[in-house]
Amino acid sequence: MPVHRPVVLMLAAGLLAPPALALEVRQSVEVAAAPERVWQAIGEFCSIAEWHPAVARCAAGEQDGVALRTLTTVDGGVLVERRGQPSEEGMSYSYQIVESQLPVANYEATLAVMDSAGGSMITWSGEFAAAGAPDAEARAIIEGLYTAGLAGLRERLR
Repeated sequence: MPVHRPVVLMLAAGLLAPPALALEVRQSVEVAAAPERVWQAIGEFCSIAEWHPAVARCAAGEQDGVALRTLTTVDGGVLVERRGQPSEEGMSYSYQIVESQLPVANYEATLAVMDSAGGSMITWSGEFAAAGAPDAEARAIIEGLYTAGLAGLRERLR
């Protein structure tokens, strides 16, 4: 059975199409606290339950020597995240989402603390692809999580 030329062209175009571009979100907040104090508040992987208003509980775990955290949100959602290597010198850590109901895939983020003239600059940045939702919706959800978390940190570190 012959293959029609338009079908071959469509298949070739699909194979040659560039991969979907990752979405990026980056937010920062300045707090009056010294970087060491900020790092004490956020450096422990499960401490997110103490400062993020959307997180009700965090259970620490480990898989193949890598730190995991299972977050339960205030509305009952569950996320499992894997921590990358922390950077004590740079006061930052990266993590990836392993499981969640969020409309994202290939999510990787970094939470970092840097010295600033007024105290500390906390930056939360992430890269991901939308999954099961339009790009704008996925980005808005992650932006909302970062905004709420950074506001929670600012309040905690007053």
